[in-house]
This record gives sequence, structure tokens and C-alpha cells, in this order.
Amino acid sequence: MTADSPRRLSLATLPRVPTHSRPRTDPRALRPRIVHLGIGAFHRAHQALYTEAAEAAHGGGWGIAGVTQRSRSVVDALRPQDGLYSFTERRPEGPATRVVGTVTEVLHATDHGARLGALLASPEVTVVTLTVTEKGYRRDAATGGLALDDPLVRGDLAGRPAPASVAGQLAVGLRARLRAGGAPVSLVSCDNMADNGAVLRRLVREFIAATAWDDRDRLLDWIAGSAAFPATVVDRIVPATTDTDLRTAARALTVDDAGAVTGEPFTQWVLQDTFAADRPRWEAAGVRFVPDVSPYQLAKLRLLNGSHSLIAYLGLADGCETVADVLATPWGERTVRAYCAEAAQSLPPTEGLDLPDYIDSLVDRFANPAMHHRVQQIAMDGSQKIPERWLAPLRELRAAGRDTPLLATALAAWARLIRDHSLDDPRAGELRRAWDGPHTDAPARLLRLLGAEDLADDTALIASVRAELARPRPPR
Repeated sequence: MTADSPRRLSLATLPRVPTHSRPRTDPRALRPRIVHLGIGAFHRAHQALYTEAAEAAHGGGWGIAGVTQRSRSVVDALRPQDGLYSFTERRPEGPATRVVGTVTEVLHATDHGARLGALLASPEVTVVTLTVTEKGYRRDAATGGLALDDPLVRGDLAGRPAPASVAGQLAVGLRARLRAGGAPVSLVSCDNMADNGAVLRRLVREFIAATAWDDRDRLLDWIAGSAAFPATVVDRIVPATTDTDLRTAARALTVDDAGAVTGEPFTQWVLQDTFAADRPRWEAAGVRFVPDVSPYQLAKLRLLNGSHSLIAYLGLADGCETVADVLATPWGERTVRAYCAEAAQSLPPTEGLDLPDYIDSLVDRFANPAMHHRVQQIAMDGSQKIPERWLAPLRELRAAGRDTPLLATALAAWARLIRDHSLDDPRAGELRRAWDGPHTDAPARLLRLLGAEDLADDTALIASVRAELARPRPPR
């Protein structure tokens, strides 16, 4: 790959970058040992940085082959840059920018399907990681399993030459891996889903079981013994890159960077210690390996992600543009703390996790004026996020006889957004139609669309949501 401009970041122009901002490892010494599906901003601001730090500490040649599932923009940005990009940490006292060099190649899943298949089959690749967002897994809303009627899944099961669904790509890749000798591999979902490792295992197995492959039973048996699906929790707020961010990176680097990403100072990665094959020494970079990630996962989903969604919907209704704008309102911090106090009652005690300190840290992170994290970005794809962020704790708390006023507020804020605004959601049409007919029936219809029949039949909950919808917005 060569840069298309003498001012653009690449291996050729890297010597022009200030020494303190250059990669921590030599990019030329790396080879693709990790395949990452979904090489968007979050991966580049999170797991790729941990991998670089682990490589700097212990070596091993741990390069990442990054794969984009949909947009080709990341390929267009990073291929001419030899996979190099910058990360800017948005500190309250000012930005800090440096180049990251762990990405060895960038692929589009269907354009470069043959190369992706070869990598997934290669014994050199021992780890596959994913950040494809909740909707990228193509799950059935009612069962949680694979949506076999999804057009992408149907096309892959019909034998599409280059699989377009994540489950299809992994299934075809694992089949090729078995045929190539069956080297063990670990597949790590880094998306915000409860039990994400078990979810990924189920979806891959269900895809294989739905095929007409004559070796599908042998493949399923091999996966059971040679493929690990560790659960994980990832945490860092990564806003969408803006033109201002690109200019900030260019000033710091003295060259242009079309792939620049930014993130907050806080970062966390918790991994279940159940790998089937070699992996980077991520623990040297601060990753926490534990037998069970579920307590950390629940805290992240229900407190950080849950409160993020709530203040995004309320913030949009109040004309706020960013999370920091919300925290600057008279009601922002109060709402975050009240919501977290309510949702925290659904969490188990966890050694090493101090919930009051964690909630304090959320308030500080949300209020960081350097972040500029747009609430519109957080509000996307609510139908995919809400079941685990809100509905799971709602069920548990109501079953225990606890009041849930903030969760009712959250559902009302989401319902109001559907009613009053255009929606960026894969189910936008059917969600909007839930408001057809008597509006008093809309909250129950929306919950049924999310597969929450039990909550839709909870008359006290529905009454609370209706009452919230009738109040002035947002809370004062």
C-alpha cells in the first residue's frame, strides 16, 4: 500500500511524525495473528491499543487483520495508510495524539471474502475478535438465537460465495480451518451483550446446524473441543470522529490522517480466562482475566450503557447535542445517579467492584467537556440495546417487588422519541407503527415488539410509562 498524498500518514511518511507520537512497536515486524470483524472506531480506540501495548511488552508479532462488514470507508481510509491511524485521548486538560501500528491489513468482508476465508483457516491466526454492534449478530428478538429468516443469513445458507453475515463468515471460516488441519482458535465477542461469548457460540452453531453441509456434525464436534468463546466486557467511550478531530490529529502528527479516532481517558477490558490457543499477553497491558465476567458485564450494561441510553433520549428531547451538555443541565447528574441507584439493585455483589465509586466515575466521565459525545449516536439502534440494558433489570426488580420509576421514565423517553422524531433503528418502521391507533396502547405494543410480553402485560408498569409520557419533558 502507498499513500495517495505526500502529506498523508503511511509507513513512508511516519518519520515525519514527532517521535513521541509514533507507534510503540515496529509495524513492519507484525503479521496477521488476530482477525477482527468490525474494524470501526471502537476497536481502533480499545482492543487495538491493548494489543499494541501487549506487543510492546512481550512481542509475538501480534498484528490485526481488520475486517469491515458494511461501509468501505474504513478500507478507503486505512489501506492507503498501511493500516496506520492515530488515537487522540480527549483529556480535560487537552488532547494527546499518537499513531497506532497494530493493523496489518484492512479488508471488506464480501469484497475480500477469499482473503478473509484464508485468514480464518490459517493456523497463524489464533484469535478472532468482534465489534459488529448488537444488530450485526442477526438475532431473533423472541428467541435470542439466529434469525434464520434474515436476508443476509438466508443468502449465506443458500451458498453465497462470500458470506455477508457474521455467523456465516465464522461458520465458513471454521469449516475451512477444520479442513486445513483444525488448529484451535478463540472467538471473542467484544459487543455489549450479556453472555456475549455464549451468544456468539450459539449463533455460529445454529448457522452450521441449518446448513446442508455433509460435514456439519463433524464441524460441530470439532468446535466443541477446539474453539473457545470467552465472554468479555469492554469499556471506553468513543465518539464518532469529526472534522475537528481530523484537524487536531493532523496538527499533532504534521501529516493528515483519514482514519483518526478519539476516546476518553478511561478504559477497561475484562476477559474470561478460557482461551483455546495462543493469545497476546494482554494482562501486561492492564486487561483483567477472570473466571466469570458476568458481574462486570451486568454492571456495564445496566449502569453505564443503561444510563447512557436514558440520557440520550432525554437529551434529544431537551435539545442537548452531547452527553456533557446533558450533565450540564439541572437534571442531568441527578437523573444519572437516580437511574444507577435503581438499576444497581439488580446487580449481584462483586469482589473488586465498588458500585458507589463506579457510579461516581460515570458522572465524571459523562461530564468530561472534551468528549463531545453526541447523544444522537448513542440513541441509534434502541430496539437492539434496550432489552439487555433496561428490560432485564426491569424484570428482576419488579419480580422482587421493587419500584422502578426511573426505568419507567427510560421507556417513556424512548417511546416519546419514536413518536416525535425520525429514528435510526433497524426496526424503525414497525416501531413507529406502534403509535398508530390509541396512543395509550403504544407502550404495551412497543414492549411486545421487543419480545417482552410479560412486561407488556404488567398493568402497573404500563400505567407508570403512560404517566411519564404525560409529564413535561425532560425531568426537572
